[in-house]
Amino acid sequence: MSGNVTSLFRSTAAHSPSMAALTRESGETAGAGPVDFCIPCNPYFPTPAMFDEMAGRLRDIITYYPSSADTITAELCGLLQLPPQCVAMGNGSTELITWIDHLLVRESLAVPVPTFGRWTDQPMETGKRVDMFPLQEAGGFALDLARYAEFVRARGSRAVVVCNPNNPDGGYLHKQALVRFLDAMADRDLVVIDESFLEFADAEAEPSVVEEAMLRPNVVVLRSLGKNFGLHGIRFGYLVAGPALAGRVRSMLPKWNLNSLAEHVVFMLRDHGAEYARSLHQVRRDRLEMAGLLSALPGLTVYPSQGNFLFVRLPVGAEGTVVRDRMLTEHRVLVRECGNKIGSSSRFLRLVVRPRADVRRLVSGLEQVLYGSRRGAAVPEPATGTGYSSGTAAVDRLMSETNGAGLRGLAAQGAGAGVPGLAAAPAADGGMPLPAAVPVAPAAATVGPMSGPVPTAPPQVPQPAPVPHPAPYPGPVPVPHPAPVQQPMPAPAPVPTPAPVPDAAVAHYPVVTTDPTPPGVPARGGLTAAQVRGTNGLEAVPATGRPGAQSWPNAAGMGRTG
Repeated sequence: MSGNVTSLFRSTAAHSPSMAALTRESGETAGAGPVDFCIPCNPYFPTPAMFDEMAGRLRDIITYYPSSADTITAELCGLLQLPPQCVAMGNGSTELITWIDHLLVRESLAVPVPTFGRWTDQPMETGKRVDMFPLQEAGGFALDLARYAEFVRARGSRAVVVCNPNNPDGGYLHKQALVRFLDAMADRDLVVIDESFLEFADAEAEPSVVEEAMLRPNVVVLRSLGKNFGLHGIRFGYLVAGPALAGRVRSMLPKWNLNSLAEHVVFMLRDHGAEYARSLHQVRRDRLEMAGLLSALPGLTVYPSQGNFLFVRLPVGAEGTVVRDRMLTEHRVLVRECGNKIGSSSRFLRLVVRPRADVRRLVSGLEQVLYGSRRGAAVPEPATGTGYSSGTAAVDRLMSETNGAGLRGLAAQGAGAGVPGLAAAPAADGGMPLPAAVPVAPAAATVGPMSGPVPTAPPQVPQPAPVPHPAPYPGPVPVPHPAPVQQPMPAPAPVPTPAPVPDAAVAHYPVVTTDPTPPGVPARGGLTAAQVRGTNGLEAVPATGRPGAQSWPNAAGMGRTG
């Protein structure tokens, strides 16, 4: 591969170039591209037989109009045992994020960083204030929900986002802790729980909060299909919320926003639930083995993950763009360098979980690039280092000059208008300082490179919980399925059932007291608790509607095995 291929990364501000662009630039034939450790896709699904079936029907699939979104959504809801009134399907989760921003987010949104870039970029593009809560490297990038709740209140954020597992680090939050957080955020306009990668988690049997979303008037759960089903090119995802929120988003979507390939895949899924469950099981096994192999590389830190990817920190002195470019040009391996993610830097890579043969190729390439005698990557090469690193400098400038006000705020400053800053407020309980929600004069404002809090002392490292949980030390998180793998940094053995979250961890939440909806009383938005957890008048399409069809696990534990 030529230098023209790696130059494609310089023109992508927040994401990697597409595989199609890399293939065109390299002159390779279709299907002969690099081994992909960049795009977080399920490598085991669809099965070869399913691909053959789609290929045999390709002409008909792409020649004719798809059914309406309502028809496709009804089929998906039948598989997942969800009321169609509570679901909106989109042309990828990014389309749904766009509509959530336009319809449901008012002046401000809080989001931990680093995370998926559209949660920061999309609201900034529409002029919203983005309140960024930095995840601390010293704590293994674990999200402290209690401190995050305090931050949301101090900033006055009206909408809140949590990604579970988080992208790029794979950090996981247990369902019980998330439900307590939803209680604390009951007075916010909106709480979004992005579960795009939750199908790959195995920390507990039913990790999703979709049932909570259907009962609460301000909660939306976002879920991906392309990532789970290994089909990023077919843009489809869905959200789950109460009928009022889901209906508001659904009413704005075009009638044919889902394409015929998406429809064909959704209607194929009913007969392939067993293959899908096996694919998730294999990804979890591969994640454990891959983490062990990477952890053996000197100086490389592997963070616990419940996604289908691993977040790694390169050895001291190694420059991520150099590693990325050399892996691509010398070893034909594509990796995701994370310097262009707000809250991350060029020392970090996100590596997708892949089969053993591909992982051994990755590890061999990293050994040569990081420690090889011919040209070591531990020292950045001239003119190829942070010059086009990642866009981090530009992002930091945007945040420091606009305090999260977005591109409109930057344009206003360019016109001499200026953007008010925020004064720092004393921390609660003597912890980290939290920005106050009171505007002050620009000259008196103290704004860091991000609009989140700036710690004055190293944060307290969270103690390991008695259940698999993102730990403050690097190392792979084991899964309960495979046999143990020898690793240089052993982690605690997994516990099959989640333990209660200690009250001390959530005791200082600013909780808004709300009684649960009784079984026979409709929640605000139109569904009773019984209707969410059972049927009672809003029955979904039966999961075994066609003769001989296999049942599909519901959304709360979709794809679970055992």
